[in-house]
Amino acid sequence: MTDLERKIYRIIYNMSRFRKSPSMDDLKRKTGKDEQSIRKAVKNLISRKEMTWDKEKKEWRF
Repeated sequence: MTDLERKIYRIIYNMSRFRKSPSMDDLKRKTGKDEQSIRKAVKNLISRKEMTWDKEKKEWRF
């Protein structure tokens, strides 16, 4: 897991504990990265089954 992936994972995990999914603007502000880098990191996390998106409940699963 790269530093960016680890940082995004922690941000999403911590925010989801309070039933809030971070927006792209939140992730851009907190990581200092552009949208393309964030999307790539999230896709890598999902492809390695580190986390998944539950469409019915609209929340992240870890």
